[in-house]
Amino acid sequence: MLNTSLARRGIAVASHALAAQSASAVLREGGNAIEAMVAAASSIAVVYPHMTGIGGDAFWLISAPGQAPIAIDASGGAAGQATLAFYAERNLQTIPTRGPLAANTVAGTIGGWAQALELSTQQWGGRLPLARLLADSIFYARDGVPVTLSQQRNTENKRAELQSVTGFAERFMPDGQVPLAGRLFKQTRLANTLEQLTRRGLDDFYRGELAQSMAEDLRAIGSPLRRADLEHYRAKQVTPLQLSHRLGTLYNMTPPTQGVVSLAILGILDRLGISAMQADSVAHIHAVVEATKLAFLELRDKYVTDPAYMHCDAQSLLEDAALKALSARIDPHQARPWGSKTQPGDTIWMGVIDHEGRAVSFIQSIYHEFGAGVVLPGSHVNWQNRGCSFSLNPAHVNVLHPGKKPFHTLNPALARFHDGRVMVYGTMGGDGQPQTQAAVFTRYAEFNQPVQQAVTAPRWLLGRTWGSASETLKLESRFPLAVIEALRARGHDVEVLGDFEETMGHAGALVRHPDGVLEGGFDPRGDGAVAGF
Repeated sequence: MLNTSLARRGIAVASHALAAQSASAVLREGGNAIEAMVAAASSIAVVYPHMTGIGGDAFWLISAPGQAPIAIDASGGAAGQATLAFYAERNLQTIPTRGPLAANTVAGTIGGWAQALELSTQQWGGRLPLARLLADSIFYARDGVPVTLSQQRNTENKRAELQSVTGFAERFMPDGQVPLAGRLFKQTRLANTLEQLTRRGLDDFYRGELAQSMAEDLRAIGSPLRRADLEHYRAKQVTPLQLSHRLGTLYNMTPPTQGVVSLAILGILDRLGISAMQADSVAHIHAVVEATKLAFLELRDKYVTDPAYMHCDAQSLLEDAALKALSARIDPHQARPWGSKTQPGDTIWMGVIDHEGRAVSFIQSIYHEFGAGVVLPGSHVNWQNRGCSFSLNPAHVNVLHPGKKPFHTLNPALARFHDGRVMVYGTMGGDGQPQTQAAVFTRYAEFNQPVQQAVTAPRWLLGRTWGSASETLKLESRFPLAVIEALRARGHDVEVLGDFEETMGHAGALVRHPDGVLEGGFDPRGDGAVAGF
């Protein structure tokens, strides 16, 4: 798929086609980009349930013409009872990745929807009722949605690990069987939960009847989360990080996300003069991989955590002098040794641009495939396991504390070019996110590839991501053999994968031109689409 989708009045992209169509339908009815994104976010939580859900976290990056971009941090902090002593009493050296003890942070997604819709109403004249925005998701949950091959394969792969976890089999393996691709998959109890939110409002998730039900279920299964943790939660509007780039100003999310890493990589590449390189050449790939290593080692691993616990201002890490110093450490002919550990992750990224040029870059996650695997009996909310990224080492930058937000791989991206174009882009895939963002951005912005080509072209990924535990430099086999061998000659530990690997993540991008032309690209590695009109 190399043909870029074009539109004029509105456009959306998602890693599942039905979510993109939910957004497009809202835009056609006069809804704005925020309203369209809530519709898409609710739909994808139902139709791609192994990737995301309302029991997870989310981050918003929002742009309107003539105004500074804003961001919404819809991530939740650790439970009040989630202490080092809590896990020590259970003889644990690390936080489990699955089960009730992994469900130790508040789910912030619904709070983010509420915060964004408040902004939509107050500043953008948003008028569509919540019942309309959640209508598609309720239908898909109650009446069923065709299972994707991705859902089937992920359920098969995680069955042994998760089938004994509370509620997992009941929701994700009806009749004790893995749902087969193409068969209808119904989630009746989740449909009831979504309907309750339309009747009682999104606040019910934290301070109402639904909150009480979830809190009781969480306590009963052994999670440290309590009703008070939900009651105290509010999503937070923040000022996004920004990077001064030769082509414009680039934006990304603040900590606890690794948005600073994504921006730093592009800042390093800008100072290396990447525009003089050839797209997808050995020099291009080597430069991005080496910039990634430095950004992970010198920025992420040393500084990034809940901003309330950081010892520096994240924006200061993007100053020109700091980025020049990092770029000077890159050897153009030799790979830096790689002994670090990257983070796996599972999520979805989506983008929307409406007829007024207002744009949203959005990411929503339950972290690993199926999150903690815990499905609450009353609501059938599948809870995230984001808190397993906390360390139980008191000296670690991401050590666990009650109320503290865990480190997030999630980071939605946005660019405003000097020539008036606006671009939203992103991907899923743990620590593959900054790398794929760099691949898509440099291909489109530096090398002038069409949007769809920039997303479809063969990709690389350093380290682990969802579905892969090795720390190699992974390349899709569509790269020429000469490029693969040249990277090995520079010292990269290369592993060659298939032609189109879902391991590389589901990326996407949308662009609005100054004359109002809209274009978009989706990832053929997933089940997505661009929906525009």
